[in-house]
Amino acid sequence: MKTPLRKLFFRGAGLVSGNQLRLLQSGVEFFPALIAAIDVAHSEIHLETYIFNVDPSTEAVRDALTRAALRGVRVRLLIDGVGSRELPAAWLDALRTAGVSVLRYRPLAGRGWRSNPKSLRRLHRKLAVIDARIALVGGMNLIDDFEPAHFDVPRLDFSVEVQGPLLAGIHQSARHLWRLVALTQLRAGESRPPLIQPSWPTDGHVRAAFVVRDNFAHRRDIERAYLAALALAHDEIILANAYFLPGYRFRRLLKNAAARGVRVHLLVQGHTDHPFFLAAARALYHDLLAAGVSIHEYQASELHAKVAVVDSHWATVGSSNIDPFSLLLAREANIVVDDAAFAHDLRQRLHHAISQSVPLDAAGWQRRAWPHRMLSWLAYGGVRLMVGLAGVGRWV
Repeated sequence: MKTPLRKLFFRGAGLVSGNQLRLLQSGVEFFPALIAAIDVAHSEIHLETYIFNVDPSTEAVRDALTRAALRGVRVRLLIDGVGSRELPAAWLDALRTAGVSVLRYRPLAGRGWRSNPKSLRRLHRKLAVIDARIALVGGMNLIDDFEPAHFDVPRLDFSVEVQGPLLAGIHQSARHLWRLVALTQLRAGESRPPLIQPSWPTDGHVRAAFVVRDNFAHRRDIERAYLAALALAHDEIILANAYFLPGYRFRRLLKNAAARGVRVHLLVQGHTDHPFFLAAARALYHDLLAAGVSIHEYQASELHAKVAVVDSHWATVGSSNIDPFSLLLAREANIVVDDAAFAHDLRQRLHHAISQSVPLDAAGWQRRAWPHRMLSWLAYGGVRLMVGLAGVGRWV
């Protein structure tokens, strides 16, 4: 690909050269990497998550954080007020007693939080930064692969272990968000930990960008990164997303890509713990299938991934779903990668997952019983209503 066109793929992404990246799949790879990094920390740990569950895998993370704090490491744990609302107070008390600083992002206020549109603005980022030397960024919550235990195969999800100059931006983002939450909760004493300088190996070669979504200066950055890649794709698009409910522009680019001969594969949930949102997503399938987009419903286990590969060199791994809640409301963080080897690795894993999926076809999908189609459109309308009530503007 010519350099000018390649640059357009990453327009606005802020690529940084010289990084080492390692793709991690499911908790079987993620938790050992996270705990190993925590266990060698000597200065500072920032850990952000939407869900912090109570199970054997997360007990190991809790114990690692405790060990780090007891040996004098500054440990900052930021959890979401909705996603981690069931985390026992005894757990948090034990962490604080050990010296871990814990903050809740937008903690719940009263019993009416479910009906409050502002409660949709969540911390959905999943990242860890250890000593400003290594980071893990992706879609994996702190929850065991088999919780709840419905499948024999681990939950399909991904994270990226990052070392290199990209750490500067990731570390700054984690510190800034911690300081912001601490100040809004009148925790000034927590707001300005001593600054440590990022460090990294010098032999990395991967170009990558850290792309966030917030409700201030970066409202559309993750969405724009996707749209730029989809608009220029000429060979193949593979998109795996747990909650796939894109707006009109995103759908149009997928259909346009299929029309110009691009192989477009969507890997979506076949099983879900949120049937309302799956029903809403299915309202969009026929239009995409009729345009030549291939849709595969994953069957082997729960799909929680938020990843994509375009033309064997552009890839992204992160926390952002392709739905209005991630793209318009939540705080999210993705890594966007310009590297053929990384993209090939992710592509191979996704094609394996596709082989464990059920392909949908336009004719069969249109023949679904009318109650199922009606349910999908009612759910889709319900999602649009929720987005409208949240007051975030047009979902396009």
